[in-house]
Amino acid sequence: MNPPSRPGTVLLTDYAWPDDSVERSVIEQAGHTLVTGPAEPADAEAIEELVAEHRPAGILTCWAPVSATAIDTSPDLRIVARLGVGLDNIAVDAATERGVWVTNVPDYCVEEVSDHAVGMVLAWTRGLAVFDREVRAGRWDPASARLRRLSTLTCGVVGFGRIGRATARKLGAFGCRILAHDPHAPKDTPGVEMVDLEELLRRSDVVILHVPLTPGTHHIIGTEQLALMQPGGLLVNVSRGGLVDTDAVIKALDSGHLDSAAFDVLETEPHVPAGLSAQPGALLTPHVAFSSDASVTELRRRAAEEVVRILAGEAPAHACNSPRGLTAGPRDQR
Repeated sequence: MNPPSRPGTVLLTDYAWPDDSVERSVIEQAGHTLVTGPAEPADAEAIEELVAEHRPAGILTCWAPVSATAIDTSPDLRIVARLGVGLDNIAVDAATERGVWVTNVPDYCVEEVSDHAVGMVLAWTRGLAVFDREVRAGRWDPASARLRRLSTLTCGVVGFGRIGRATARKLGAFGCRILAHDPHAPKDTPGVEMVDLEELLRRSDVVILHVPLTPGTHHIIGTEQLALMQPGGLLVNVSRGGLVDTDAVIKALDSGHLDSAAFDVLETEPHVPAGLSAQPGALLTPHVAFSSDASVTELRRRAAEEVVRILAGEAPAHACNSPRGLTAGPRDQR
């Protein structure tokens, strides 16, 4: 580890909550200065300008892109801490080459995201969103119900990390068959059948995505994969929008091959493609699966604490890289 640095500046690039009070409290109590960017995430060039202006020792980022240029711009930079789990908005390789830590908070919203996924499945099997819209429009037609018994269905979970395992556990309580796919699956998976992706798609009535967005998982669900799915099934994405080819999903909904798509994330967010929003079988929420009062407070505190640890010369709790010339030490829990 590097020796502790002098009190420095920490840049909060953006935030998805009303203020920066939690982050400010943690950072300033440690003797550092917090500089806050705009709440709405700015583009890469604007973040690079903020970094050039303030030369931070630490960066906290929610959605805003932290580019290789931004990382190279501040000579004092020691850490880029993600206020979240995924790292697709951070130039991790550039940070690693520069000897800069990248961290995240991988387990703060396990219950919330898995609850959201299960809630979307229940909304589909019981017709909750559809019938709410119908009743509000003045149509009271219980005879039109074409509902499903969840315990008779097969649910496929793609990605069997913390959140995938929680989703499988919760769905299993409803009595449905659980399939899962993960190239790094644990050996002991009671009540869950581990299969390859193609078999999962062929056998599942419901497919739920719980994988990070990487070059290898971009559009992991496209035309070919949708064609393998059971006719009349449900696709749930609560991970990253780029996992799914949205145009292919719209065509599958149009044809009736896919009955519903429940998305908390979109590749084009916050823009919602007109072809998707027009689909009666689409259930859409605005990237809130991670959110609850408890999870957001925990996320903000723990991300800020990672910055304080690194600037104090300690090892990170959740290192996401191995920076050149540095070692994580005993705290590394990857």
